[in-house]
Amino acid sequence: MVFGKNACVSSANESPPEQLALIREMVAEAKAKAPKAKPRTWRGAAVAEELPVARVLVNKGVLHLDRLFDYAVPAELAETARPGVRVRVRFGAGSHRVHGGRREGGGLIDGFIVERCAESDYNGALAALAQVVSPEVVLSPPVLALARAVADRYAGSLADVLQLALPARSARAEARPSPEPLPPPPVPEPGGWTRYGAGPAFLRALATGGAPRAVWTALPGPGWADELARAMAATLASGRGALAVVPDGRTAARVDTALTELLGEGRHALLTAESGPEKRYRQWLAVSRGSVRAVVGTRAAMFAPVRDLGLVAIWDDGDSSHSDDHAPFPHVREVLELRAVTDGCAFLAGGTSCTVEAAQLVETGWARPLVADRETVRSAAPRIRTVGDELLARDGAARAARLPSLAWETVREGLKSGPVLVQVPRRGYAPRLACERCRAPARCTACAGPLEAPDERDLHCGWCGRTESAWHCGECGSFRLRAQVVGARRTAEELGRAFPAVPVRTSGRDHVLDEVPDRPALVVSTPGAEPVAAGAGYAAALLLDGWAMLGRPDLRAGEEALRRWIAAASLVRAEGQVVVVAEPTLRPVQALVRWDPVGHAVRELAERAQLGFPPVSRMAAVAGPGEALEAFLGAVELPPDAEVLGPVPLPGRRGEPSPGERALVRVPPGSGAALAAALKSAQAARMARGVAAADAVRIRIDPPDIG
Repeated sequence: MVFGKNACVSSANESPPEQLALIREMVAEAKAKAPKAKPRTWRGAAVAEELPVARVLVNKGVLHLDRLFDYAVPAELAETARPGVRVRVRFGAGSHRVHGGRREGGGLIDGFIVERCAESDYNGALAALAQVVSPEVVLSPPVLALARAVADRYAGSLADVLQLALPARSARAEARPSPEPLPPPPVPEPGGWTRYGAGPAFLRALATGGAPRAVWTALPGPGWADELARAMAATLASGRGALAVVPDGRTAARVDTALTELLGEGRHALLTAESGPEKRYRQWLAVSRGSVRAVVGTRAAMFAPVRDLGLVAIWDDGDSSHSDDHAPFPHVREVLELRAVTDGCAFLAGGTSCTVEAAQLVETGWARPLVADRETVRSAAPRIRTVGDELLARDGAARAARLPSLAWETVREGLKSGPVLVQVPRRGYAPRLACERCRAPARCTACAGPLEAPDERDLHCGWCGRTESAWHCGECGSFRLRAQVVGARRTAEELGRAFPAVPVRTSGRDHVLDEVPDRPALVVSTPGAEPVAAGAGYAAALLLDGWAMLGRPDLRAGEEALRRWIAAASLVRAEGQVVVVAEPTLRPVQALVRWDPVGHAVRELAERAQLGFPPVSRMAAVAGPGEALEAFLGAVELPPDAEVLGPVPLPGRRGEPSPGERALVRVPPGSGAALAAALKSAQAARMARGVAAADAVRIRIDPPDIG
């Protein structure tokens, strides 16, 4: 007898020939019934009996393919191939590659089913859906409509917008069920909104299902996060959803904390890159499934699929982080305005400062101002003092150490009661250098680029990177250098020597602090990286080298400088003092002294209207190689009221020649949609002809920087 596992082998080998033949017939029959190459072509497989055609948006972000493509739905995928799910399809097969009435070949590509149809308007053979990646519906009709509107407004493709709108899939996140939705919370108390004249009425309108639109100029101090949370909570109390988009993860964390303290856990989702792909997708799914109706997040959250949207809010809409760096370059403020109109929901643009675009919303009557009276502003804002060129010229301390005597006194007094903030517009040690004797800029002997000193001892060219070890001035022969613009590290070193018993901390691009304790310390920061001071805030602040921000060759230089200054000064206690080193007579400096960002924005808007610059007009920047740009502008059918400014050479980088030219195309209000459509049509025609990458032309609607 045979025992053990070999017994099965022996038994199989001893099967009669009839049994083996029967097994072979069954296997052959099963193979004949199964479609060949099933994962690739579903060759021979039956199609769905109902709605056998799927219209698919393929993930090809090119303008001449910005349309839907029809695919056959295999019967086995009929249940899961629903509108809004992710699929994989074959794309790029020629019409000659047809087998059994079905197109085959091409490369696999991701896509989304937009709709199911009974028949196709395409007369040729259709390829079959290759795979339903997931049965989760991620592309809802509202998100699709919003993405299409954004693509049309910015002359882009729908696929590119969906790349920004929909997060990457995580199978583990999809497998986890989302929690059950909680009932609406009670209406919150007005809290800090009582400091604003129309604040309580704004909250009541949100709580009763209204759709007010407001531009909110927040008072200085930490209270804005709680006030934004109360606006969202009031919207939730009405049974609707709320969405708030902020510039960065640090700001999102502050609103997240305020919402948690006000509403508790489980009522809102935090959508930021810091969360990681899986956690962020899990939070996004909770919103999409209706488990959570409040969202706080950074830029990509502007597309969050919030159910029954009742409020969209943006904080600090002048921050550059709100403008996406990927095609078609949408801006959060504009996208939220679209959502407010299409969804009929409330809109809130808030910040301690005020942009020209926000001022235009008020001037046109689209939104109403939400501000505090002057007495409340004066009681909440710190005292602002200025140091101009005349005072610096007479000040011996300023000539010796770059900091005027008033700044030293302010730091000394502030350190008696808490931390002191020092804002420096440049990072590094000494980003720009000049001859100490004649003030001629220090230039590289190889390419004439500006010499920099990012470290204390190193001296190299900012264009070509070449190290300069034996520099001397070509004008007067001096071997001594001085700093034209002193960086954050050098400033921290100077202050550390002046106040040896006080800790000095730096916050910048490489290392950004979230918070500093409420005890004496010097905090040197670049604009936008200022940490929050625990407790009541900073005791004082210095805003150095104001001319470096005001002197930028940009239309928004004054507006941006004022926004940066007010953001830093808002972190200072009401009884504190702020010293700004800038010419006192300049408009942004005067607006800071009076704490009047709205007045500054209104005056800027009036000047823009006279000059015909955005936001009064709509504008597009078209850039590319000179000949390609000229050919594009000659081919595009611009609206009759369009005006072309330029072209002008684009600035080169690190001593390299100009990469091409840029032209600005301007149209009056009402012609923006026609301009975007014309540019998109011309770009699609060029791409369909197969233009070389070296001749590519880049289009950006409403560019943030126009020089």
